Amino acid sequence: MAMKARTLRRHLRESFKSLARNGWMTFASASAVTVTLILVGVFFVIMMNLNKVATDLEAQVEIRVHIDVAASKEDQKILGQKIEKIPEVKSVKYSPKDQELNNLIKSFGDEGEAYKLFEQDNPLNDVFVVKTVKPEDTMMVAKKIEKMEYASKVKYGQGKIEKLFSIIKTSRNVGIVLIIGLLFTAMFLISNTIKITIVARRREIEIMRLVGATNAFIRWPFFLEGLWLGLLGSFLPIALVATSYYYLYDLLQPKLSGNFIELLHVNPFIYQISGLLLLMGALIGIWGSMMSVRKFLKV
Repeated sequence: MAMKARTLRRHLRESFKSLARNGWMTFASASAVTVTLILVGVFFVIMMNLNKVATDLEAQVEIRVHIDVAASKEDQKILGQKIEKIPEVKSVKYSPKDQELNNLIKSFGDEGEAYKLFEQDNPLNDVFVVKTVKPEDTMMVAKKIEKMEYASKVKYGQGKIEKLFSIIKTSRNVGIVLIIGLLFTAMFLISNTIKITIVARRREIEIMRLVGATNAFIRWPFFLEGLWLGLLGSFLPIALVATSYYYLYDLLQPKLSGNFIELLHVNPFIYQISGLLLLMGALIGIWGSMMSVRKFLKV
């Protein structure tokens, strides 16, 4: 155990010495990580907030089932039970026509006062407000309800909802592809940058092999170097992304809240994105270093 601890201390010492000895290459490798993680960090912030907005919009999607005026209370109850039995339905809420009129008056603000004339002779229908388990099932559930007796009219934003789901799905797929592309680009850049450093030290690797050093023993300092390079390269992106998000959140959120759109709250989001960038920097640095040193360790 003492030998292992002593060996680890040696590897740590050698990795720090190597970073100092190869100052320019250390700077180049860390800079490559920095530039890539800034791009990845900004893109992650944008995509995760877009996903939050999309999820919020999906949560607001509902089906409004206008009940036929000829339906008795018993008929309404039966219709509600039939809707609840649809497997894709999450909840069914009954909204009487008096409540519907009040909601209409409130939605128009001062102009809604004119609608108070209808309080004595309310022309609106009683309504079932239906939400589905998955927002994408809205159209399918609405079509099922339309065929039911006493469902006078079924509204769910037909036409607009389909476009919304299409845009959300496309943006999410494009976001995933771009993030994966950026990560692979980062790994390629780091791998090639570190490879230049290792090529310059191939004689050192050859000497170590000649004196009987195992592949694992040779790999460790390079493994640690990749780790330090990745961590060094992640500090600036974390500071830049965190500071920018604090500023933009304070600037944009008050303006967006009036439109029922919320950005991801600074806490804990900024700590989550910082941890993610730190982890990505470490993994990219280790992967690049390991891929580069592997070719020199082939028997």
